[in-house]
Amino acid sequence: MGKTLSPDQLKVWTDRLEAGVSELHDSQRYADYLSAMSKFHRYSYGNIILILQQCPHAQQVAGYHKWKNTFGRQVKRYETGITILAPCKYKCQVKAETAGGDEEPVQDTAVVEKCRFRTETVFDVSQTVGRELPSLGIAQLTGNVEGYDSLIGALKELSPVPVDTGVLRAGAYGCYSHVEERIIIQKDLTQVQTVKTLIHEIAHAKLHTLPVLNGVIMGSHQKGKSTREIEAESVAYVVCQYLGIDTSEYSLGYVAGWGRDREMRAFKSSLTCIRNTAAELIGGIESRCLKPEIERPAEEETRRQTDRTAVR
Repeated sequence: MGKTLSPDQLKVWTDRLEAGVSELHDSQRYADYLSAMSKFHRYSYGNIILILQQCPHAQQVAGYHKWKNTFGRQVKRYETGITILAPCKYKCQVKAETAGGDEEPVQDTAVVEKCRFRTETVFDVSQTVGRELPSLGIAQLTGNVEGYDSLIGALKELSPVPVDTGVLRAGAYGCYSHVEERIIIQKDLTQVQTVKTLIHEIAHAKLHTLPVLNGVIMGSHQKGKSTREIEAESVAYVVCQYLGIDTSEYSLGYVAGWGRDREMRAFKSSLTCIRNTAAELIGGIESRCLKPEIERPAEEETRRQTDRTAVR
């Protein structure tokens, strides 16, 4: 575990984060990533449920021809597709009555646009082979953490809400539930991923909580979701650097993945908030995990003095 960080040392890590994100944000690597991701269809909430019901581990889905023609990947033989509902708009004529002043209503026809649904088949990336997709390196972190149990205990004490483990939707490592007022961490994560995710969610609970009355969230966030995610991940990055856990590849990609020009400006304006929150967590970790050795009881010290005298 690292040493106490002074304000200047803390600033070094947040400045390094800002520089790394800016470099990635402006790089061709990030442009390629955005280009690829923009080609994936944005599915409705209902279709997300359908996808996860049929393929719980789904990460990225697309149709057979889109995988082949756009991404250079081929669906494997004997793979079973995922059925979703696709909107299909069409126009039709309907009868309508128009007012005729003092006269009787006039029957007329109007062309209106309606929507019906048809089924479509998509496949998850795990069901395909071929050209590698652009990546920002945000696969699950691996590795163990020295003093893991005491660190997790300290983080749970520092959390303003209870922390539990559970099963979350595919691809989610943790969440802060406003309604339930608790943090949920996906079970069976690696130690490094668990620590990073827990710090991320604690940052949300400290910075972005909303009041809840009778199970209903009151009010709305002043900051957009992108800015909130950038702040939480930035806090996690700084604290993990203090702990000697390198999350650079994950955190920089995560922050850049949320960021656009507007959000990146908001990120820079949030640096003071990020630094203060990180410093608060680091101080709490230090006070709980770096305690001085417990002094020996007086009677034991007396016995030790007696033993030394007897030896002489």
